Amino acid sequence: MSTADMPPAPSGRQRSDVRRNEQKLLDAAASVFVRMGIDAPVREIAAEAGLGMGTVYRHFPTRADLVVAVFRHQLDALAVAADDPAAADTPYEDLRRWVHRFADFLVTKHGLAEALHSDQAGFEALHNEFVERLLPVLDQLLTDSASAGCTRADVRAYDFMLAIGNLCIGVETFPDYQARRMIDLLLAGLTRTAPAPS
Repeated sequence: MSTADMPPAPSGRQRSDVRRNEQKLLDAAASVFVRMGIDAPVREIAAEAGLGMGTVYRHFPTRADLVVAVFRHQLDALAVAADDPAAADTPYEDLRRWVHRFADFLVTKHGLAEALHSDQAGFEALHNEFVERLLPVLDQLLTDSASAGCTRADVRAYDFMLAIGNLCIGVETFPDYQARRMIDLLLAGLTRTAPAPS
């Protein structure tokens, strides 16, 4: 094939459109997975994103590809969330908002093992990455909240992360289970002044 016969390279605008569509798909898939689990129909994800099903499959040929991409997308967002200056007014609200987003992330993470059932090593590597990246973020949020006098200072980030994970397990078993409500009860138990939820 001569150079003249080769298809033109995608323009900057096309690459930008591709990236934008991928972000829309990841956001939509994360939202649908939280509501319906990782077995949600692809048409639900496409509809949520406002894109065609062909676009979903072009970006993510298999469900495992999609679940891993959503996992990493959520992980990236959580890893920088504590630095978001527009997050909340108080360190307690910063902590609460992050923990709620973390709970949504755990719903996807529970499905990750199923999506990667034939790749246990891959799942373990992703799990280790999640702990290594998010534990320092949660530790900083807890430290900031305690320093501001909002919450107790004797809470270890790893223990708190495990507690949140255990509270999220009920989502898979009980249809009316409200993990965020349970998490708010846990957070209220950590507070010194018990600020009202916003």
